[in-house]
Amino acid sequence: MAKQHPGPHAEAPAEKGQRWWRVMCLTGLDYFSTLGYQPGIAALAAGLVSPLATIVLVVVTLLGALPVYRRVAQESPHGQGSIAMLERLLSFWKGKLFVLTLLGFAATDFMITITLSAADASAHLVENPHVHAALAGRQITLTMIMIALLGAVFLKGFSEAIGLAVVLVALYLSLNVVVVANGLWHVLKAPHVFHDWTAALTAEHGNVPAMIGVALIVFPKLALGLSGFETGVAVMPHIEGDPDDTEEKPTGRIRGARKLLTTAAVIMSVFLITTSFITTLLIPADQFKTGGQANGRALAYLAHQYLGSTFGSVYDLSTIAILWFAGASAMAGLLNLMPRYLPRYGMAPHWARAVRPTVIVLTLIAFLVTWIFDANVDAQGGAYATGVLVLISSAAIAVTIAAHRAGQHHWWIGFAAISAVFLYTTVVNVAERPDGVKIGACFIGGIMLVSFLSRLKRAFELRVTDVALDEVAARFVRDYTHRPLRLIANEPNSRDLAEYRDKIHQIRRDNDIPAEDDLVFVEVTVLDPSDFEAELTVRGEVLHDRYRVLALQSSSVPNALAALLLQVRDLTGQQPHIYFEWTEGNPFAQFLRFFLFGQGEIAPVTREVLREAEPDRSRRPAVHVG
Repeated sequence: MAKQHPGPHAEAPAEKGQRWWRVMCLTGLDYFSTLGYQPGIAALAAGLVSPLATIVLVVVTLLGALPVYRRVAQESPHGQGSIAMLERLLSFWKGKLFVLTLLGFAATDFMITITLSAADASAHLVENPHVHAALAGRQITLTMIMIALLGAVFLKGFSEAIGLAVVLVALYLSLNVVVVANGLWHVLKAPHVFHDWTAALTAEHGNVPAMIGVALIVFPKLALGLSGFETGVAVMPHIEGDPDDTEEKPTGRIRGARKLLTTAAVIMSVFLITTSFITTLLIPADQFKTGGQANGRALAYLAHQYLGSTFGSVYDLSTIAILWFAGASAMAGLLNLMPRYLPRYGMAPHWARAVRPTVIVLTLIAFLVTWIFDANVDAQGGAYATGVLVLISSAAIAVTIAAHRAGQHHWWIGFAAISAVFLYTTVVNVAERPDGVKIGACFIGGIMLVSFLSRLKRAFELRVTDVALDEVAARFVRDYTHRPLRLIANEPNSRDLAEYRDKIHQIRRDNDIPAEDDLVFVEVTVLDPSDFEAELTVRGEVLHDRYRVLALQSSSVPNALAALLLQVRDLTGQQPHIYFEWTEGNPFAQFLRFFLFGQGEIAPVTREVLREAEPDRSRRPAVHVG
């Protein structure tokens, strides 16, 4: 199996990890910062039912998403998340295409996190009464500037500053505690506010069962409150483990990650319920709409309204800082995620391994998304929710399959039920706001196109990462340190005596090889042709007491043969020769067979791989075709 690229920002699970609660603050940059816009979006989407729908969302969070991601943390403790779980469960092209589709939705999630967070940060800045007159109408420009500054940070060099994350999250949550406590106090001080809300709710929806039914129907619109779980498992490598943790069994890290996920979910659940309650009761409905003072900044509206301009400005600054830094967390997630998968699939250009060119491309995409959505927080909510829900649904399906394969009957049924809930939520969200799927489809289409073109361009690249010979194969090669090794490329069929006798007779006749020159067969069995990079293990055999065979397993026959020839040359100092017969059939069809299935026109492709890998003709292994 190919080695996995860790990504340019990945850090080794160090002896010096961070305490789980500090890493939780890193996750909180994405998760807790949604309080900046979630209450306003919830009120706009669900209206008077928003508090009840939020309670349903919290139940789904604590009894659905949390158990799922606690299991993901156990199954994938190195930060790869649910995508890696599904990658292990699927193979061949269908697995690669499925993973690329999930990467498209992950890109949607992270990219919209950057643009939506920057848009909301600029909304908080524009609506601040001290600067409103000067900045009114400049939200798109301000959002672009924030995204550009974010890109500049990464171009200069970025490492996740957990210490700064702790300060920002602690300050932001503390200010939110003040706002929530003040809001609840105003509700208690003016009981008519609560009675007015219940009266309006009863007039609109009738009895309590009807209200609950409506809440169940509209809660998918509040799906933004589920964000942050995928980030929670992505930051696992930063968590300090036990002294006896190993990479194969990081028990302490898994325990810390579960504490992180549980604590973050409980904190966020409390804030979701309380903020939805006070914003719905205390803010006029028309203020949530586009152009309203609470649009995208409901809690900031309450901070200014009830705690004064100075406190409100401090709250705005805190919100702007955490939203901007949430974009940094999302950018780091993208830079870790894409290089982890695409290069192994042969589906990334060479520059994708470098941070700076990738940052420039991602920043330009963020500019485009901001321009398309006019830096509107509400307009981006559907795309963000779609990305979040697709990833959570895939995680639920992954843990369901894992529990089923482990024979855990009760867990399997429970996770299957959770998967059904998230799939329903995803479908409803997509039906209500199809713009999320459209944006996701654009990312998926872009990834697929770049991937296909890149793999086509790199079709003749030597992509074997290592060649290992077993004892018998190594002995075969050592016999040719003073004479060139002559190999016959053979497609293994029945592997009986007649197959090898007829093949060696044909090769000698077609290439006029003297009888005294001994020949060694080489056979490649294609395993998963969709793999791009792989290690090569060469096994030596003696068949029918007379024919020596080097047997290999690889994703591509020409690549495996080219890698073996170069290894033999380096070990023996001799220029090896390999003999083929021409393949019958249309050359274009044979190339497609090679591109998709690792077979096809083997001889010319092997020669081309060798030509690209070794420019010096005097040192290049010789390819003969008869």
